Amino acid sequence: MRWLRAARGHAPADGCIGAGAVRSLVWDHLHGFPPGRHAPTDVDFVYYDPTDLSAAHETRVTQRLREAAPDAPWEIVNQARVHLWHRNSQGAAPPPARSLADGIARWPETATCVGVALTTDDQLRIVAPYGLTDLFGLVLRPSPGADLDAYAQRLAAKRHPETWPRLTVAPPIHR
Repeated sequence: MRWLRAARGHAPADGCIGAGAVRSLVWDHLHGFPPGRHAPTDVDFVYYDPTDLSAAHETRVTQRLREAAPDAPWEIVNQARVHLWHRNSQGAAPPPARSLADGIARWPETATCVGVALTTDDQLRIVAPYGLTDLFGLVLRPSPGADLDAYAQRLAAKRHPETWPRLTVAPPIHR
């Protein structure tokens, strides 16, 4: 909650904390692990601002968040500029994202395609383009637009079933 409050007060208003920071917290809880057992290696804060595609803008947001919550390993990404630097396993850039939800929908796994923000009246705002079924159902599967080679590499590298043994893992079936 402290990180959500820091994001609400010091980052772009439409942004959210997402990806592994949310997924790991939920999966730890569903496995009955104590809070913080699998602390995130980074706290992804994402936002969408097509009016400023500079890396400097992300740097300013990062500085504000690090000052507000220095214990969080912040990683800030403007989803409107991902197409400028991201490449798939074949070296191709994605098309520009049309919105925050569109950017989140491009993340590798459906259970990771979730963002959470705190509204001004302390309600949670959830951005989940594929819903929450896989997240709460402990299902790891590629998102519809995922780079399947990258998904397979992530499965091997992250070894999520060793961390969360109740996961159901969908193999990367090439379309």
